[in-house]
Amino acid sequence: MKTLKIVLGALAIFTAAACTGSQSNKKNNQLTKEDQNMEVMSLNKADFLKKVYNYETSPKEWKFEGSRPAIIDFYATWCGPCKMMSPILDEVSKEYSGQIDVYKIDVDQEEELAAAFGIRSIPTLLFIPMNEQPRVLQGAMAKDQLKKTINEVLLQKK
Repeated sequence: MKTLKIVLGALAIFTAAACTGSQSNKKNNQLTKEDQNMEVMSLNKADFLKKVYNYETSPKEWKFEGSRPAIIDFYATWCGPCKMMSPILDEVSKEYSGQIDVYKIDVDQEEELAAAFGIRSIPTLLFIPMNEQPRVLQGAMAKDQLKKTINEVLLQKK
């Protein structure tokens, strides 16, 4: 419980970002064919619970379900900085193919999931190393900064 509170607390602390709020209340729990063919995969709550972290069965302890380090982009389709990050994440996903997984979660479609992680501003990137606690960065970032973070946090290269 303490670890989960730390993670959720860290997510809540970093709330000074470029976009806030919600523009729609649509629910879509299925990946589209387009999303399945992309390197960056959209996640819904069910996918998140299977591929990243099942906070319903293990609420007190972070247990990463993935097979390699991951980035999760919490975004919205109407958010300008999120739109700037999208092609950068696509490029990084291809460059690091087989080394990391890159996921995206639309906060308007997955409000419950965003709320569970205290996402209050977007874009918010969750960096998940294999055997460590996740780390949060908010706001858009340049590709070189993103790659530096991937190398240091996820791949542990200096």
